Amino acid sequence: MENHRQHQQKLSDGGEVRYMQKFRLYETYSKFYMIGRDKSRTYWKVLKIDRLEPSELTISEDSTVFSETESSDILRRIHEGNKPTGGLKFVTTCYGIIGFIKFLGPYYMLLITKRKKIGTICGHNIYAITKSQMITVPHIIMLSKMAYSNDENRYKKLLCSVDLTRDFFFSYSYHIMLSLQKNLSANNPPGLLPYETLFVWNEYLTRGIRNTLQNTSWTVALVHGFFKQVEFSISDRKIILTIIARRSRHFAGTRYLKRGVNEKGRVANDVETEQIVFADAHDGDPMQISSAVQIRGSIPLFWSQEASPLNIKPDIILSKKDQKFEATQLHFENLVKRYGNPIVILNLIKTREKKPRETILGVEFANAVRFINKNCGEIHLRFFDWDLHQHSRCSKATDVLTELGRVAANALKLTGIFYCHVTRRLGGSIEYSNSVNCVDKHSTAKQANSNKANVDKDRVAKDCSHADESVDYIIEPLMFQSGVLRTNCIDCLDRTNVAQYAYGLAALGRQLETLGFFESSNIDLDDPIAMEIMALYESMGDTLALQYGGSGAHNKIFSEKRGQWKAATQSREYIRSFQRYYSNTYLDGNKQKAINLFLGHFQPQQGKPALWELDSDQYCTVGKHGPSSVDSNVRSTIRRSLSDGSILCETDTTIRSMEHINCQHSGKSDQHSLLEISPDIRICGSDVCHCRQIYSGEFEDPVEDHICYDEHGNSYDCSDVLDVDWPSSSANSCEEETLERSTFISSKNILNELRAEKTGCTRQTESCTKIQRRGQIEVQLNKDTKFTKSFGRWVNHEDGGCFWSKDC
Repeated sequence: MENHRQHQQKLSDGGEVRYMQKFRLYETYSKFYMIGRDKSRTYWKVLKIDRLEPSELTISEDSTVFSETESSDILRRIHEGNKPTGGLKFVTTCYGIIGFIKFLGPYYMLLITKRKKIGTICGHNIYAITKSQMITVPHIIMLSKMAYSNDENRYKKLLCSVDLTRDFFFSYSYHIMLSLQKNLSANNPPGLLPYETLFVWNEYLTRGIRNTLQNTSWTVALVHGFFKQVEFSISDRKIILTIIARRSRHFAGTRYLKRGVNEKGRVANDVETEQIVFADAHDGDPMQISSAVQIRGSIPLFWSQEASPLNIKPDIILSKKDQKFEATQLHFENLVKRYGNPIVILNLIKTREKKPRETILGVEFANAVRFINKNCGEIHLRFFDWDLHQHSRCSKATDVLTELGRVAANALKLTGIFYCHVTRRLGGSIEYSNSVNCVDKHSTAKQANSNKANVDKDRVAKDCSHADESVDYIIEPLMFQSGVLRTNCIDCLDRTNVAQYAYGLAALGRQLETLGFFESSNIDLDDPIAMEIMALYESMGDTLALQYGGSGAHNKIFSEKRGQWKAATQSREYIRSFQRYYSNTYLDGNKQKAINLFLGHFQPQQGKPALWELDSDQYCTVGKHGPSSVDSNVRSTIRRSLSDGSILCETDTTIRSMEHINCQHSGKSDQHSLLEISPDIRICGSDVCHCRQIYSGEFEDPVEDHICYDEHGNSYDCSDVLDVDWPSSSANSCEEETLERSTFISSKNILNELRAEKTGCTRQTESCTKIQRRGQIEVQLNKDTKFTKSFGRWVNHEDGGCFWSKDC
């Protein structure tokens, strides 16, 4: 016993860290006992959960580390001591606690009862859930009538509709919620997973047990999104390619119920995509690892759409509540904290429409970027306007992907990639940094200038230790990614996924060149590797589209590139359009309620409105406060324009310093509730009544002008922001061609509004046939002193898209 206590002291002093991976749950009349062990069966611990409290959660952990024999002896003694009440009974084997939740009656415990291995990162196993179980914590005789009520059962059914066996993944020893670069540079306490990050979906469910035990030994951190790993060979050497997509838990939900940005700067459908390339040691050379990160996210403005059975393509409503773009600035400040500078924005929405719809957001987004670049010196935004819809109409799939590849290559030059050498001294897996002895936490920012050369020649190799064995490695980081490419269309699904594939292919070429497999970073679109990675990104696109939009992604360009039969492709796109329409109209309401319940955005309470009684996810506050007092007239017109009224305060420490929200605070927390979160609920005002809405009607004349306004309302020449000579395209947005709108949108009011505000600077539109006159346009651009040299070079080199930096 004394030896185990000494071993435990070694753990607390920063020695080797053990990760419990398998658990057995037992019950007596008064308690649950969970026995956990590590993979080597040398580290055993005991957790106790009280079952005599009908509506409270009491958890305690024995601080002693036991051997297998000692843990068996403990179970025997517990059984002997509880024989009068039935003894000790085995309940289930599990692989981690997902969390605890309470509705109106007792607490419930969520467990992983089956898992499967889906991949490995640097020797650390990654798992998916194949079966989960919900267990009522109190003993059956302690349950009140409320535990059997219709409302309680309805909440349980709603929570169970969150399918944990689809698209959730976790790891015991690798921080899967962080990128590879952050894992090698973060200063995380040994044995503690960073649950507070925005990519851990069960943060709320585990908050109580983590705060009570002050560790994460018994719980797993679930990431929601996409994970896929493949192997291929180059020159008889094995390459492992991993694609990870992590969905943010902040402002999370479904397509029409979560749009734009909220007051804290969080955007809908915020997804981080990481591409990791691993090459094993060869002929005495060190192992090589590289990663590249890109993101997608909704346009960071206050805008909304209202799903309707009678309206296939709902009108876009743009709110004017944030005239100084404070929420937009918060969003980009957050991105800079996450990824560093510069932030490269690839905007794929339409730049010209007969009936202004997407262009309304495009102009406002450009205004926001210009305003932030002029007024916030710490943020470096680079703006590319690339109308993917028009490009796909005027060009073949190969040409569209080629031009997108050029845009991606330029973005890679700005941000760089992460690359390091790992020399293995002994056999085993590689451990991420848990101490300041490894890569400095702020190395990303410090290496910004080094990205130009992409090599830090003065970097000294550091030693890191393995999680389960005393094994040393020399990790030598040579390149760092500083900044990120942010891609968006309207939904950040179809068009965005095509662009992310183009970036992924360009990044893969850069990674393989860096690892020494290729002499050039260019990978031909017909190369088998390009087709392999296309299949990965297509699979990722379908997965994310199902999660957010309710159907698989529209993959018109991918299908055309593979030479698939056009009629079959169109039929599939029709079906997916209908699936998305049906899901958005009839299913997303309950899906959003389940997400809010799982993430803790809504906490049921007796005497308060039930979740299904609230008529909107976005403008009804919940929990202790009930519905908000938003003006009823505003409700009927702009049902989705309040971004985050029903969301409880977030606990993510990374954004606390960024909260500049003018909200009221009220309410007290229940101090007896172990899972209670921050007591304050933000009730935002009803300033959304100042919005721009599109009504039914027709245009008298097509829109030919694009007008941008600065913070003082003065117009300016925005042609260096809104792409002068490139047709646009929405390669994957077949839905927009498949299901044309009926008689709604009216752009007359919008056109009149723009004309009333217009004071100068128009943008000349060009048809597809005018692309042939590119040379003449280049000459004109060179003569025009309004354009920067960088923009002129961008167009002259035919790299596609428009480039806008802070000095524009």
